[in-house]
Amino acid sequence: MKLGRLNHIGVATPSIADSVVFYRDVMGATKIHEPFDLPDQGVKVCFVDTPGADGAMNGTQIELIEPLPGNASIAGFLEKNPAGGQHHMCYEVPDIHAAKAEFEKMGKRVLGEPRIGAHGTLIFFVHPKDMQGVLTEIMEVGVKAH
Repeated sequence: MKLGRLNHIGVATPSIADSVVFYRDVMGATKIHEPFDLPDQGVKVCFVDTPGADGAMNGTQIELIEPLPGNASIAGFLEKNPAGGQHHMCYEVPDIHAAKAEFEKMGKRVLGEPRIGAHGTLIFFVHPKDMQGVLTEIMEVGVKAH
């Protein structure tokens, strides 16, 4: 396994609307995307762009995540962390299936099969107990899933 680019940091929030105000007014974010529902994952998400090293808005994104009704995992996270907080980190890979096989070969617990994530590409998660306490999302780049 080779470390890929840090694509985004997932931040669970009880209110995307309130978090947008925070990132705009406190953190100075200038590029905040429209929130949208991901019903298959039971969440609403909103991406906040950060500047890259060259000053362009191509840095690591912040993915704001709000649970939709019936979502137990994000709701459970917010029960333990009522103000919200860092939920996961997402790294890019060129081949999702090869990455999954490599993690499994190392004995890491992959949580489910690759599925479509918020960027429209295939993703999977690796259990935080196998990743030094950090829920880790692996995301395929370069190929849009259909």
